[in-house]
Amino acid sequence: MLLLNEKHMQQAASMADIMEAVKTAYEIYDKEQFQMDARTHLSHNENTLLLMPCYANQSFGTKIVSVFPHNRSSPVTQGMMILTDGNNGTTKALLNGTYLTGLRTGALGGLAARYLAPDDARSIGLIGTGVQGFYQLAAICLEYPIQDIYLFNRTPEKAIAFSEKIKSHISPHVNIHIKHQPHEIISRADVIVTATTAHTPVLPNDPDLYNGKLVIGVGSFQSNMRELPEELFKKADHLFIDTLDAIQESGDVIDPLKSRWLTESQVIPFSSVVTGKVTPPLSTEKPIIFKSTGMALFDVIAASVIYEKAVEQGIGLKVEL
Repeated sequence: MLLLNEKHMQQAASMADIMEAVKTAYEIYDKEQFQMDARTHLSHNENTLLLMPCYANQSFGTKIVSVFPHNRSSPVTQGMMILTDGNNGTTKALLNGTYLTGLRTGALGGLAARYLAPDDARSIGLIGTGVQGFYQLAAICLEYPIQDIYLFNRTPEKAIAFSEKIKSHISPHVNIHIKHQPHEIISRADVIVTATTAHTPVLPNDPDLYNGKLVIGVGSFQSNMRELPEELFKKADHLFIDTLDAIQESGDVIDPLKSRWLTESQVIPFSSVVTGKVTPPLSTEKPIIFKSTGMALFDVIAASVIYEKAVEQGIGLKVEL
């Protein structure tokens, strides 16, 4: 078995590699060439343990993730990924699931920007300066020549620390601005990312703020969580989702459908965009929304790519169980 920690994974595969892996996963999803149960949620108070199994491309993948939203000295999201050979049941690798989750979720946002953002996008606004937000910016900056990044966090000190960390992972020509109110970000950004564990919307409920912008929501993964406001859904023509499971899992999909801010026909799996079956109507008069909850298929394909590249390069620690 190969042990791959964060450093090993960074050496083996780049964000660009993972974006292509996620693109492959979308193609597999569209063709239904996988087996995947809905992820298991086990919650105690506000803390959650997730179990995410999947079979695809001759590998089983099982990710175990904990989400502790009040963590301060430890990451909010942590986990491990077990990669199993689909032919003989041998455990091929144990990967750092915390890093894998951030990496592949960032890749989801990067791909959303590739297909849905306006061609002249030059600025990003980020609400929530945690691990997920970091990888979102890293991926989107690969897709567009971003000139300005606007940050908001409820704790300003975290935004300051975040800005210093992200500088070493993006172009030195990008200007980073820390703002004190979300609306200051919305008015300036072409692409808006929400990466929080909020239970109530973190964006202003003003439909005119979002015209022509792409809004990427990656934080809400449970039915009682919501990051996006009512008027945004009412103004949008479509809501693109990374997996149909989001219809049962995320408050950012459940609430708009239940309240009839959107109809079911307006909710479109993003795999249809990746495979060319749907061409998103980009407009300066309407916002575009992409909602990600993640799924185990992304993890198993991304983990397989990292594992294969690590083997090729002789990276990782081999152990016997």
